[in-house]
Amino acid sequence: MKSNIRGFIVAAAIGLGLSGAAHAQQFINVLTGGTSGIYYPLGVALSQIYGKAIPEAKSSVQSTKASVENLNLIQAGRGEIAFTLGDSLSDAWKGNEEVGFKAPLDKLRGIAAIYPNYVQIVASAESGIKTLEDLKGKRVSVGAPRSGTELNARAVFKGAGMTYKDLGKVEYLPFGESVELIKNRQLDATLQSAGLGVASIRDLATSVKIVVVPIPADVIGKIGDPAYQAATIPAGTYDGQAADVPTASINNFLVTHSGVSDDIAYKMAQALYDNLDQMVSAHAAARSIKLENALKGMPLPLHPGAEKFYREKGVLK
Repeated sequence: MKSNIRGFIVAAAIGLGLSGAAHAQQFINVLTGGTSGIYYPLGVALSQIYGKAIPEAKSSVQSTKASVENLNLIQAGRGEIAFTLGDSLSDAWKGNEEVGFKAPLDKLRGIAAIYPNYVQIVASAESGIKTLEDLKGKRVSVGAPRSGTELNARAVFKGAGMTYKDLGKVEYLPFGESVELIKNRQLDATLQSAGLGVASIRDLATSVKIVVVPIPADVIGKIGDPAYQAATIPAGTYDGQAADVPTASINNFLVTHSGVSDDIAYKMAQALYDNLDQMVSAHAAARSIKLENALKGMPLPLHPGAEKFYREKGVLK
């Protein structure tokens, strides 16, 4: 009898230990982008928010190649929440192999629509580039390979009736490296898809005279994707930019996967909107994050935990 009691106690202790271990292994890994972009500082802020608001989970932040890589990592369960561009997200949900999704990423679930990215084509003034047509024969960086930025570049050139073959040289580089090459006169222009006032372009504008290249509304219309909308880069966004510049915008989203618990997904959505001031402190682009726009243009199903949160807030009826 004593032996049985001892066995029960040992088994119970092991069970509690395993339960505690499982509980301790609750993670929220935030997938972002390059450190010179906007996803990264916002991701750092989000990780800090989750660290305080969801104490039962260990939060961390990971720098990545952004949208396409993030979505593939989330599908594989190698992250709990990720930043992504809307067109990449739509392609991932459908399974567009041409842009890096061999099959539909069916485990993806929505958390929130956040802020718009602006396609920002910036050239050195000395390059003589003033229009999209002027990019022909020039040295241009289009972002990391198959990143959200690079997909935006393909789309914009398609709308303008151009391809990469029209360019003199194509570089597939992150924002920071692109800027350094322009400073060193090894590159003429860079296309960067990011929120307004992205650090890399601000840095470039304080070092050399720049021209922000317009993307006309008719070019955006020829892209043939409703994710792309006409927008404006306001005058004074960057040093030396004296006038408003027309461009294209694409909304950003936060996504998770179906393996994340309803409780954690609920808390991730809740903590985001409860701490928007911290997000704005990390980057001004977060000023555009509004609860009433949380479901705007969402191209895939919400996570049930996030859905519960939005129903409670009256955003979802």
